[in-house]
Amino acid sequence: MIELERINTFYGLGHILHDLSLRVGESEVVALLGRNGAGKTTTLRSITGLTPPRTGAIRYKGRDIAGLDAHHVSRLGIALVPETRDIFSYLSAKENLSIAARAGSRWNMENVLERFPSLKTRLNNKGRELSGGEQQMLAIARALLTGPDLLLLDEPSQGLAPLVVNAVMSTIDELKKERVSMLLVEQNAEMALRLADRVYVIDHGTVVFEGTPAALRADRQVTTTYLGVGG
Repeated sequence: MIELERINTFYGLGHILHDLSLRVGESEVVALLGRNGAGKTTTLRSITGLTPPRTGAIRYKGRDIAGLDAHHVSRLGIALVPETRDIFSYLSAKENLSIAARAGSRWNMENVLERFPSLKTRLNNKGRELSGGEQQMLAIARALLTGPDLLLLDEPSQGLAPLVVNAVMSTIDELKKERVSMLLVEQNAEMALRLADRVYVIDHGTVVFEGTPAALRADRQVTTTYLGVGG
């Protein structure tokens, strides 16, 4: 589905990603873990064209997309659910969804609202009037309406109550059953490991672990040193 090969991404003079390589296969859920500042969000921004890498390749369905503008990347079938959610606060929930709808998407307004029933009663509320959980659901629903083959999720559980986190996990699990490819960035390591087929751990923009969730759980040195758990 997508493969990053030795990409190097900078913010100004700051070298953030160092020869970073990873891949997400067809219908696979891959978790990207690491401490704050490790380069996880920068990896997603590199893929989507928001912060293009200076060197290296990003191949999506066999095509090198490194350096493409973000709207071109989106049109190819990659959707980002950002950590900040970035919904339009003065538009209604329905308007937020309507402007994202794309012809040919396997998801439409009707079936995304079936997936997120709590949004049905809040369609006329402005984005700023929604709770954090409702905003997260809106952000995921909006991304689905663009018809992605690859979904990038940046910290979907951040700042949410436990019950809402469970609802987000259920949504991701349902998408997994529908064979949607996903790259999941998440501080909640246990949540990510429950959902992922494979895991990467990065530190200072470099991959320090690649393997299965079971292998990561068994590696105390990696979990303690790079994730701060399992001591």
